[in-house]
Amino acid sequence: MTAFVGTTGRLALNSLYAVARVCVLVVDTLQWAFVAPLRGKGLRVRSTIEQFVEIGVNSLPIVLLITFLIGAIMAMQSSYQLARFGATRYIANLVGVAALRELAPLMTAILITGRSGSAITAEIGTMKVAEEIDALEVMGLNPTKFLVVPKFLAMMMAVPCVTVLAMLSMIIGGFALTTVVIGLDASMYIEQTAGALVPKDLVTGMVKSVFFALTISWVGVYRGFQVEGGAEGVGKRTTSSVVTSIFLIIIVDLIFTVLFYFV
Repeated sequence: MTAFVGTTGRLALNSLYAVARVCVLVVDTLQWAFVAPLRGKGLRVRSTIEQFVEIGVNSLPIVLLITFLIGAIMAMQSSYQLARFGATRYIANLVGVAALRELAPLMTAILITGRSGSAITAEIGTMKVAEEIDALEVMGLNPTKFLVVPKFLAMMMAVPCVTVLAMLSMIIGGFALTTVVIGLDASMYIEQTAGALVPKDLVTGMVKSVFFALTISWVGVYRGFQVEGGAEGVGKRTTSSVVTSIFLIIIVDLIFTVLFYFV
């Protein structure tokens, strides 16, 4: 009983401590990103643009390729069932709605987590191990302003932009397979897609992408600041960052899916 209570207490206290640290990080980031520039404390625009290119532009090839293939796979798999009812024309509806509301935002977030979220953790963790963050503080430079804010702003801009292109890529993947392999008329596919999609579908996907970006950036930064113990610690926290981000992305996705279902 003593061991059980002690373990439960330690887990609860560690969880509360982690929540408190995350809240402090979130408030500090928002202050340096939106409030401090208005007070003349500056914003690292050049670094933000560089991070946007790294997170957004450089991730486009892999994101577009994978979403294109997923769109084709969705079209192929759905055709088996829809063909039994003579409803192959509705493949376009399924692919279009699923791409905008669910799969394109989710796949984009997961791919950027593996590519850029892990890189954020590794970069900050390496700097912490090398005591470069301590050096910034000694020089009177705020680590949040110089390390966190550019990555945060770049992630907030990059993920929604890449998500829009991923939506288009997934629809094109379904279109290519349906018209070339299954033989559905191209004009019919376009007509069905246009008729099935409504503004709410796009809004749902874009809102999800914004919160996915928040999750990826803050988890990556938080895990980076947790690094201890040299290169081994960097590796452990980087792995933990990816796993935690994907788990939280799924949770966020579930929350907004339920929310938009009733809205």
